[in-house]
Amino acid sequence: MTDNSARLLRISVVDFLNARPLTWGLLHEPPPGVEVSRDVPSVCAARLEAGEADVGLIPSIEYQRIPGLRVVPGLGIAAASEVRSVLLVSDVSREKIRSVSLDPASRTSAALTRILLKRVYGLEPEYRDGPTDARLIIGDPAMKTRLGGKVVLDLAAEWRAFSGHPFVFAFWAVRESLATAEVAALLVQSHEAGVANFASMVREEASSSGLSEAVVEDYLRHALHFELDAGDLEGLRLFYRLAAEEGLTPSARPLAFTPAS
Repeated sequence: MTDNSARLLRISVVDFLNARPLTWGLLHEPPPGVEVSRDVPSVCAARLEAGEADVGLIPSIEYQRIPGLRVVPGLGIAAASEVRSVLLVSDVSREKIRSVSLDPASRTSAALTRILLKRVYGLEPEYRDGPTDARLIIGDPAMKTRLGGKVVLDLAAEWRAFSGHPFVFAFWAVRESLATAEVAALLVQSHEAGVANFASMVREEASSSGLSEAVVEDYLRHALHFELDAGDLEGLRLFYRLAAEEGLTPSARPLAFTPAS
């Protein structure tokens, strides 16, 4: 790092399988002057908001709630259709859902659940802890959940059917004072390392997660994409508009980006 960032650059990364292609380089070959913490998505956002991190792989909804952030262009965690790891699992048929428990690790998926249930199914269930008709499950636990006999809504597929767009679950955000092309380049390089070491990544993640290598590879190659394009951003802007209309965020402010790497 240059003298503009002589102190440690603190980066909070999501410690889920779905983030690994973005975080691989930071975790396996951390650059000098960089401190990396492994967190769940909600904690990534909380650390960034509290000033405990300078960069975070944050739930996309949190950009609308945390002031003074810039987005690293072109990188994120998105799904064009079925994502397999963001599921609303119900014990009753969809029209009978009256109560929902939300995963505390989630922010974006929680907002998406509320929007889809209301806009698609005309439902406004009670959201609470404890026993409920349906529960939101995200990340690695969703990949391992037993779904026999349950009604399952894959939220990315539901969003695609509703909006016609992919859904962006997360992206890199940087505190405005450090939103430089140099910082963006570190994050791009981490993703490039993930692409270059994809086979090793699959083996390692299969071993640590207990999922088969075939499942891990198929999930990372086909359920998700990590390079965002104009279609992803169009879907993200629609999500922000609907979230603001539902009172889930104060407004739908435009995306502001870091300089390109």
